[in-house]
Amino acid sequence: MSTHNIAVHLPDGSIREVPAGTTPLDIANSISPRLAAASVVARLSPVTTETNAKAAAEGESEAAMYAAEDASATRLVDLATPLNADTKLELVKENDPDALKVVRHSAAHVLATAVLELFPETKLGHGPATDAGFFYDFYRDKPFTPEDLAAIEKKMAEVVARDEKFVREYEPREQALAEFEKDGDFMKTHFVTKFTEPGSQVSFYRNGTFVDFCRGPHVPSTGRVKAVKVTTLAGAYWLGDEKNPQLQRVYGTAFFSQKDMDAHFARLEEAAKRDHRVLGKQLDLFSIQELAGPGLVFWHPKGGIVRKVMEDWMREECLRRGYLLVFTPHVMRRELWKVSGHEGYYSGNMYTPMELDDAEYRLKPMNCPGHILIYKNSPKSYRDLPQRYAELGNVYRYERSGTMHGLLRVRGFTQDDAHIFCMPSQIESEVEACIDFAETVLKTFGFNEFKVELSTWDPKDRANYTGSDENWNLAIGSLDRVLKAKGIPYKTIPGEAAFYGPKIDIKLVDVLGRLWQLSTVQFDFTLPARFGLEYVGEDGERHQPVMVHRALFGSVERFFGVLIEHYAGAFPFWLAPVQIGLVPISERHVAYAEKVETELKAAGFRVETDARNEKMNAKIRDLANLKIPYILVFGDKEEGAGAVSVRTRGKGDQGSMPLSEFIAKARGLAESKSTEL
Repeated sequence: MSTHNIAVHLPDGSIREVPAGTTPLDIANSISPRLAAASVVARLSPVTTETNAKAAAEGESEAAMYAAEDASATRLVDLATPLNADTKLELVKENDPDALKVVRHSAAHVLATAVLELFPETKLGHGPATDAGFFYDFYRDKPFTPEDLAAIEKKMAEVVARDEKFVREYEPREQALAEFEKDGDFMKTHFVTKFTEPGSQVSFYRNGTFVDFCRGPHVPSTGRVKAVKVTTLAGAYWLGDEKNPQLQRVYGTAFFSQKDMDAHFARLEEAAKRDHRVLGKQLDLFSIQELAGPGLVFWHPKGGIVRKVMEDWMREECLRRGYLLVFTPHVMRRELWKVSGHEGYYSGNMYTPMELDDAEYRLKPMNCPGHILIYKNSPKSYRDLPQRYAELGNVYRYERSGTMHGLLRVRGFTQDDAHIFCMPSQIESEVEACIDFAETVLKTFGFNEFKVELSTWDPKDRANYTGSDENWNLAIGSLDRVLKAKGIPYKTIPGEAAFYGPKIDIKLVDVLGRLWQLSTVQFDFTLPARFGLEYVGEDGERHQPVMVHRALFGSVERFFGVLIEHYAGAFPFWLAPVQIGLVPISERHVAYAEKVETELKAAGFRVETDARNEKMNAKIRDLANLKIPYILVFGDKEEGAGAVSVRTRGKGDQGSMPLSEFIAKARGLAESKSTEL
């Protein structure tokens, strides 16, 4: 029986005084039984401390699954968790994104339950939620077959139907280790050893007879996993080391309703149709050649045109905003990367050194040291600042062979990099200008929704960061103030900063609702110190500038890949590699086609004429398959009137109009960068 009360602060501002030990479910029932039935988990936040949603947002990493909860951070807990201190409480329902992660983690336990009931000799690894669903790693001598997967999914349905409660239990660490070692559960032994402290209590979750080492949280019972499906099977080495046993990784996905599940697979089907690798080949935009090596992109003529349009727009916009265009070498001496710190902090992502006659050189993974050398090449005063250097520079990063994916993850790419050298008093205005520029990029290319994250450091992880607490606090505070001043909602992601400073990541949302990490704005107080950068202040003394790194496309390759998928290859008129296709009805109309093509090209349009001796409908179909925005058809009638018959992508035959009228319309579309036809 509790001897004291605690204060529970609810989202509506009310405060409930309840006995210590009261659970979120008790509070939900006291408000409304319907609310209790609709709740999945609870979100707790300290009352007295301003925190971020770290635990709720960090995903199902190993540490998140096993390590002890951080009571000073916002976190998700089971509805049955006793509350023993004053807290802010939010009841999380099925429509909350965090609830989906929880049900998928619970579905992974349902999967493991089913596997052990069918194949009791199996040893368990772990089962985290992912963005698309969940997986669980298993060790078993005999490989799972497609028939096994079907049986597992059927057994999972039985476990769900049994509606077994998820119950949290605790056991002394030494007892848990002894039991796992006795049963030969080498993976569970590893996780307990790694993520718990000697003498501590180890957290387990039980549903029915199944018990798993886990921190949770989970849905109240297996019956809340209303829609679940096993999707694929893959191999994975234990701890990612090919010398270790090979595990079988079973993937699945779960939702709170079959309707949501069906919508998910419909999105996957649509995403497959939009796959930039498939469309890149179909539309002859780019290729990756086996003979040259993986992760190295060959831009074909049509892809090259789109790239030119993108880069021309970016360079002109940079000049309009006061940037200076620079170019830096692809390789530089290894000593430079030692000074910058990349040799120590980033070496694993760089290509190995090349030994030349005078020194060792390395391919550049980024442009910033080159821009620093340009700044350092001549004296600067406060009147010269800010100095904004922009470069569409080719960089090279060593990606492991299994991680590359079309244009989205490559070894050589073009970064639309810029570095701004400024006085500390100018930093916030420069960061704000970078964010404004990023918003312009996204909207111009047809992305009207984005999400923002502020990546900060982990002060406990000194090995991966450089700089003083004072500098980090100044940098994080500057970025935080800019975002708040602009009224931009954002999520703080601890431990994800670059080694030299915090960053703002702007993730666009595509037509399918997928997030893409592209634009980044970074604060840097470290590299100016490493290179001894200076400017003469108004006081006549020498001072150290600060830097802003920013990339808005992120990389031209990745941005292009996202554009292909966002538009399914049907680019807006101003971006399309071929904007207008011409179809003369017969051979006697080819001369008129040449005249029309000449006028259109003189107006600045990209035109392709199909003068083959083929039927008109066949030529229209072939051009339509290339997703060309406009197809102009003409015969005797059009030629006599100086007109064209217009077919608009997605709208069909729009009738005849004078060529001059069409040119005026097309020019308006190109100049406005419209995404509509």
